Amino acid sequence: MIVYVAGASCFTDVMSDPIHEHDTAAAGLDLVANAAAPYLRSLATRPVHDRTRDGLLAELEGPLPAQGVGGPAAVAELLRIGTGAATHVSGPRFFHLVTGGSTPAAMAGDWITSLLDQAGGIWIASPFAARAETVVLGWLKELFGLPASYGGVLTPSATLAHVAGLAAARAWWAGKHGVDVSSQGLAGLPRMPVLSSGLVHVSTRKALQILGCGRDTLQTFARDDSGAIDLPALEEALTRGGPAVIVGNLGDVNTGASDPLDDLADLAERHGAWLHVDGAFGMFAALSPRTAHLARGAARADSITADGHKWLNVPYESGFSFVRDQDDLSRAFGAWGAAYLPEPGDDRVNYNTYGPESSRRARALPIWATLRAYGRDGYRAMVERHLDAAAHLGKLVESAPDLELLAPVQLSIVCFRYRPPGVPEEELDALNARLGARLLADGRVYAGTSTYRGMTVFRPAMVNWRITTAEAEQLITVLRELAAGLG
Repeated sequence: MIVYVAGASCFTDVMSDPIHEHDTAAAGLDLVANAAAPYLRSLATRPVHDRTRDGLLAELEGPLPAQGVGGPAAVAELLRIGTGAATHVSGPRFFHLVTGGSTPAAMAGDWITSLLDQAGGIWIASPFAARAETVVLGWLKELFGLPASYGGVLTPSATLAHVAGLAAARAWWAGKHGVDVSSQGLAGLPRMPVLSSGLVHVSTRKALQILGCGRDTLQTFARDDSGAIDLPALEEALTRGGPAVIVGNLGDVNTGASDPLDDLADLAERHGAWLHVDGAFGMFAALSPRTAHLARGAARADSITADGHKWLNVPYESGFSFVRDQDDLSRAFGAWGAAYLPEPGDDRVNYNTYGPESSRRARALPIWATLRAYGRDGYRAMVERHLDAAAHLGKLVESAPDLELLAPVQLSIVCFRYRPPGVPEEELDALNARLGARLLADGRVYAGTSTYRGMTVFRPAMVNWRITTAEAEQLITVLRELAAGLG
């Protein structure tokens, strides 16, 4: 356990107003800085979570104090509780969800973001934040092989990046019906057709829900229960209706599978449709010669989303939305009509006119720091290492008599289940669910279960910069050890 001890002088005065800490404002920051090194070193060996964390979590509770304990004391208390009770996603054995860690440069860049506390939405509030966002959007387009002419905006997540891209699509679609949806809304318009494969992620549906288009209006066209797209059926649907939005998926969260984006781009061109690509983590396939073919066609899309807190390994929250025409974003989010806010079209970019947020932090800074630190080659090396680790894990599963690989390993996700000899098929889902619960409770490695083709499966995702083949092997070792205890 890491224990933080601060000098007694930091805790003797009870501070009821932060003005009294004017001369010692950095004391709490010093505590965090001093705690950082031992905490980060501990990630190499510590479990993903501590089984005793419930007691620490209880220490967060209690009534709001009438009189505070002062900044340094509060920070020291939060450090003690947090480093013990947190889920240590920055460590190398977090395979759950699709979550990266934070590279050293990105973490430091995020600290700078909090230190400077820039309002990142309006140039006049922070030319520094606005220029940094413009630069990193350009760097990300280079990294992914997207045209430099595309517009873009940073968002808190892929979900909000979907909101940005699909709001631009909605404005385009409504314009085809002669309606300015930003000012007049959706009333009187038909339902916007949104078509995709069975690989579509729930975040796309959530974005449609937020935009008032309806979560369940999205239609899927799949050949089978793997979710693979049925292109002829999709094209037939396009021929029956008017303007439509196609959602292409790059990197399924269960298997890493992708839609054929080039084929979807061809369909969009033939039928005058809008192509939106969900590349939340799959856009990083463009970095490796082994997987670049999966991203082919993304550069022909009208809008593309990706996530920063996945394979880019920057701290939560971070997403990006790219659009073919920046004006599509300003039509969806600009035209505030407030006298004190600059209008879109200014030479100085105001990013709050290109996305769903008005107040926004300078989230470009950790992205700038990590891309400046490691560059294209560093990120390519990380992606290649994760592809190697996933391929290695896939081979371990294939060669094991008690494990079953359920989908080809295409990116950095491996889809498999525990299948010991002699267990009837109808008992396997319950067995894997029990094993998954034990794995999460154990905490040494973290990989939950999902459902794929009607089966309960494990689908560890390798996008954390610390993960190597050694951690992939440890996952199998711990899984087998826990399985043996199930009886």
